[in-house]
Amino acid sequence: MEYIEVSVSGISGENAGILTAGLSDLGFESFTEECDGAFSGFVPLDAFDIMLVANFLESSSAKLGFMYKVEKVAEQNWNALWESAYQPVKIGSCFIRAPFHDPDPASELDLVIEPKMSFGTAHHETTRLMIESILPLRFDGKQVLDMGTGTGVLGIIAAKLGAGNVVAIDNDEWSFLNAMENAARNNVPGMLVIHGDSAAIPAGEYGFIFANINRNVLLRDMNDYYNCLEKGGMLILSGFYDEDLGLIKEMAGSFGMKQVQVDTLNHWAVVKFMKC
Repeated sequence: MEYIEVSVSGISGENAGILTAGLSDLGFESFTEECDGAFSGFVPLDAFDIMLVANFLESSSAKLGFMYKVEKVAEQNWNALWESAYQPVKIGSCFIRAPFHDPDPASELDLVIEPKMSFGTAHHETTRLMIESILPLRFDGKQVLDMGTGTGVLGIIAAKLGAGNVVAIDNDEWSFLNAMENAARNNVPGMLVIHGDSAAIPAGEYGFIFANINRNVLLRDMNDYYNCLEKGGMLILSGFYDEDLGLIKEMAGSFGMKQVQVDTLNHWAVVKFMKC
């Protein structure tokens, strides 16, 4: 079987999510993400409707301002293309790889994450920022909530670092299934993965809440995060540009949460808040 590859550049964040969702509806089966506002999507040639895809890309690029290229990829190059595009990532003591990569015995955490079509491979700036924020934490058996879990990588890291119960939630069915698979693949059978949104958060208090989503969802759901965060607990947010930090800080401050730390990478931001 041959595939069609659509390479997109100049798009990231929420707009990239909108575009990949639209391409998924048009039959695209998998995506590879890069750290510079670029990604590629792949669809089998026999499922490729050139007019539908062309019209979608043209109208979307006019609205969102990205560039794209369409080309055919032969089957014999498919695995090599995927493996060359998806490289392992080393972040501090954490090594994140796909099943076809060799392990890194020197790393404290050696995680196998098969991304499929889920967000959270550690190649994107926001995932990297979240991981860098999580690695120094002491979990000491605390409950952890991972909102917009994607591949499940953040919840898996927390579990490996000594968290108690880990709850991972995503409203995308593909991500929900992928996170369950990755939890099992990394021997984290106790991680509860839920298909839903903030309305599906199980009752209880959480010592740590991760949310790597987008600005609008973070602002909308901040009240839900605050209500289930224990006193002294930490809320770690990313998925937004540094220019949106003011809005995020203002909303968190309205609940009396204290900013602990801010980091940025290529105009993306991560921020930690503590519930006082």
